Amino acid sequence: MNELNDTKRFLEFVGRCPDLLDPRNGQIVIARAPGRLDLMGGIADYSGSLVLEYPISLAAYAAIQRSVQRRVEITSILPNASLHFEASLDELLEHDYESAREWFRKVNSRRWASYVAGAFIVLNRERGVRFENGAKILIRSEVPEGKGVSSSAALEVSSMQAIIAAFGVEISPVEIALLCQKVENLIAGAPCGVMDQLTSACGEQDKLLELLCRPAELLGTLSLPEDLGIWGIDSGVRHSIGAADYGTVRTAAFIGLRMIESMGLSKIAYLTEIPPDEFRRQYAWRLPRHISGEDFLRDFGQTRDNVTRVEQRKYPVFEATRHPIDEHARVVRFRQILGEFSGTVDNRDSSRTSAAEELGELMCQSHASYSACGLGSPGTDKIVELVCEMGPPRGLFGAKITGGGSGGTVAVLGRSDAGDAVKEVAERYAKGTTVISGSSPGAAAFGVRYL
Repeated sequence: MNELNDTKRFLEFVGRCPDLLDPRNGQIVIARAPGRLDLMGGIADYSGSLVLEYPISLAAYAAIQRSVQRRVEITSILPNASLHFEASLDELLEHDYESAREWFRKVNSRRWASYVAGAFIVLNRERGVRFENGAKILIRSEVPEGKGVSSSAALEVSSMQAIIAAFGVEISPVEIALLCQKVENLIAGAPCGVMDQLTSACGEQDKLLELLCRPAELLGTLSLPEDLGIWGIDSGVRHSIGAADYGTVRTAAFIGLRMIESMGLSKIAYLTEIPPDEFRRQYAWRLPRHISGEDFLRDFGQTRDNVTRVEQRKYPVFEATRHPIDEHARVVRFRQILGEFSGTVDNRDSSRTSAAEELGELMCQSHASYSACGLGSPGTDKIVELVCEMGPPRGLFGAKITGGGSGGTVAVLGRSDAGDAVKEVAERYAKGTTVISGSSPGAAAFGVRYL
């Protein structure tokens, strides 16, 4: 089997760390999970949208070795430092989700470990897994943190995959993703949808994962046409889905759903079940632009979202409700256009160029809608502006902010030979700006390696 370059590097690295993991003490299991670029769909995932996700070349690795002691020891190797966490396995497993979340949050130096150690708690509570041994786990990730490319999902999925393999537990890739989402939602305390974990677990190299988030219907993959390429440009603005902006917009969307149902609509599971025309005709004009948490709680009580709570703040109800309804329609159209591409066709074909330009326009509309919700940033806006300035003459068709917004990375769609133009955009934005390129397999396709 031909190994990825980063796999070879990690295997060599593990071999140089006998003080952390020593093959003489038993089998070492290694798993890998990539980050992702959110090409279309993004924050509409928790409202039931179709999303199109692209697994990137950068990934997180987890190496695990079972231990005779009933302790969990985790070491994360960073570029210039390392982090270490250690706890009794029994102490971990005695927690319910709420007490686990508070326990990890109580000490800043152990918060990071919730994304890894939380897998033991979730596997025990959700699948009844009884851990007779503890484990030593070594983590190393090349997925940049806070950049909107799912570093947390890559960490969760690689860790979960390694743990279940080491302890002989059989779980499907989709369920691995759903369990990892529980780790992030209920233990790490970040209110994400499931698209990140599913892409990291189930993605295929050089293909877009088609996922209908109701809640996790894997539709398949779309091969990227050979004459199109996808890149990511880092805005340098740190992003966190645990930040207030993302949580506020998510809560506002569930507020909108509750208010629409109060207008006489039969109960629906997701906002994206409402067609855009119906939304504009029957509900849009009846929704407030904003509502205070106090007013909503007084009139409606809490929303049905199980990972956010309405608080005493102002919520952008109209835009947060409109976004997923329109975004789902944009993603459906995007998929339809991509499906019409087949094989490699002359890039000068005018109809093909027109179709690529429509794809780019849909991305730009999505980006503008993020900003209307309050999830834009000057840095990501500038990158999109620079992409649009160069445009089709330089082989660039469109761009949009990825994932939870409020900074992070911008996804760029262009001709497959437009790499130099993308680099020029990055340099014009800021010297030394990072460009993400390339793709790699998800955790399921990668499998596990043994030492």
